[in-house]
Amino acid sequence: MTALTVRLPNSVHQKIKELAARDDISVNQFIASAAAEKMASVMTLDYLKSEASKGKRSDFEHYLNIVPDAPAQEGDERV
Repeated sequence: MTALTVRLPNSVHQKIKELAARDDISVNQFIASAAAEKMASVMTLDYLKSEASKGKRSDFEHYLNIVPDAPAQEGDERV
């Protein structure tokens, strides 16, 4: 495991301590979890952008055109 020094404003540090205590975890666990969540979010966005770049407008329109033109089923109407 790697040690890392991070400078935080006092107000942020205090709020992290409060939230960690509320969840009955250490400040280190709280920060590690927050960093992992942010990392997962960024990696997911990168993946989705990569997948989206592989799409073709013509494929989208093809499948959109084969959807039947029918009224919405009961309960699915626009409000």
